[in-house]
Amino acid sequence: MLSDLDKLFVAIDQVFESVRQRHPEEIACGKGCADCCQAVFDVSFVEAVNLQAHIKRLAPLVREQIAGSALEARQAWEQIMAAGLDPAVARIRCPLLDGQGLCLCYEARPINCRTYGIPTEIDGKGHVCGLSGFEPGKSYPTVNLASLQRILHELSVQLAGEAMGSKRWPIALVIFEQSIFQVESR
Repeated sequence: MLSDLDKLFVAIDQVFESVRQRHPEEIACGKGCADCCQAVFDVSFVEAVNLQAHIKRLAPLVREQIAGSALEARQAWEQIMAAGLDPAVARIRCPLLDGQGLCLCYEARPINCRTYGIPTEIDGKGHVCGLSGFEPGKSYPTVNLASLQRILHELSVQLAGEAMGSKRWPIALVIFEQSIFQVESR
């Protein structure tokens, strides 16, 4: 399943680069830009397994740094949920960021991270990064996130069954709930 996820990641990265080549002035993404890394979103089971595998290969000190950041993010997430706030507008620093705003798991970053800087469509509504130069009302190539989420769901169900494969988790919980994401090699 992870090889299928890798293929999906390659395809999405190619789409991103294609949009960047066609609209270089509009895309604000660059090394150290971490605005999207403050957005709160969850990941699929297969993405969680992939992140866990990547984190396990990191140096112990880096894993400790991630765990400390994840604790802060988890507490912030729990406060948002307890207060009944909308997580879609919340700002929580991703626990996978280092002190310079670089992703410690860049190669394993989830779909939402890979698509954030280009126009996306969710439930019929267009979305762009607030730092981008994409103008409202103009037509741009757009990634349909629902179709990507369906693929992630299918991969997750194949990997873990319907019950677990249909759930989603914030990244901070993925880091702490490691035992949930253990799967047998298939």
